[in-house]
Amino acid sequence: MPYIEKKVEKLYYSIGEVAEMFQVNTSLIRFWEKEFDVIKPKKNKKGNRFFTKDDIDNFHLIFHLVKEKGMTLAGAKKKIKENKEDTNNNFEVIKSLEEIKKLLLDIKENL
Repeated sequence: MPYIEKKVEKLYYSIGEVAEMFQVNTSLIRFWEKEFDVIKPKKNKKGNRFFTKDDIDNFHLIFHLVKEKGMTLAGAKKKIKENKEDTNNNFEVIKSLEEIKKLLLDIKENL
């Protein structure tokens, strides 16, 4: 289940758009919203959820910890609560290294 990077151009994203970005069901998005207090979507009068870029970044971090690193939800909550800044920095470094690796593999393929 790879994360599909999408350019963030809008202020708010629907739950369907967020689920599509991460290739997961909307029920998982709702579940993570309840489990992690760092995700606070805005809701309209109908109760529809609208997620900001910060919410998407937090989902990305949670997705990395739970789906890619294999952490439990309790472990991911603890890691985010105790040192979110370090966790975020480590995640950004990993993301950059993966992009560099992809670029180098593309260059190798074209040679």
